[in-house]
Amino acid sequence: MTWTDAEDALVDADFVVLPCGSVEQHSLHLPLTVDTLRAEDLTRDLAEKAPEHGISLIRLPTLPYGYSEHHMNYAGTVTLSAETYQMVIKEIGQSIVAHGAKRLALLNFHGGNIEPLKLAADRIQRDYGLPTFLIHWTDYARDQLQEKFGEGWGHAGDYETSVIELFHPNLVREEKKEPQTRKADFETRQYAYFDDITEQGGLGDPTNSDPEFLEKVVSDTTERILQGLKSDMEEVAES
Repeated sequence: MTWTDAEDALVDADFVVLPCGSVEQHSLHLPLTVDTLRAEDLTRDLAEKAPEHGISLIRLPTLPYGYSEHHMNYAGTVTLSAETYQMVIKEIGQSIVAHGAKRLALLNFHGGNIEPLKLAADRIQRDYGLPTFLIHWTDYARDQLQEKFGEGWGHAGDYETSVIELFHPNLVREEKKEPQTRKADFETRQYAYFDDITEQGGLGDPTNSDPEFLEKVVSDTTERILQGLKSDMEEVAES
């Protein structure tokens, strides 16, 4: 868009969407940009399907960097501090308020981002009066993923490998897919770095990946998220 295109689009959209990714290690078989790729591909699907639910979404460019300090013992990881990340999100919200946006939807694809995103959403709503909606995509797919893959399908495992095979199969190093070796499984301790709990950098078993199954999960999850956004939009309008 040019700025004149954006002038109308930001005001007209029901939601301005910020896709939130990360740049961090994803074991031996997946690229560093897994979460950013997921953010880009899965929010595009949301924006395309939104009119079917009577709502309109406009996507901001994907924010590629997140809070990934716990992956820093693996080369290639790039992290913002939690404080910096929170401030970046807050100032993005401040910018779109200045241009007349009605609502902000933070679409997140990295677990480490969740806590600073929650704090940033609080500040955006309280300081700028902009209704802010925080969606962690995987939460809306969790039941299906759990039923298919069981426990431990998360980081660089069965699920994320399936997503990248669905959208970017050329980026998966098939010859390096292997069950991930769990080093520890703490009950109460908060691990400091991800290599406290995994050998290769991932969890679960990437050899169980199933991109065809993920295609259905993406479709179902898109529907759930859009229904949730519409319901919350109507709830806010009535309050």
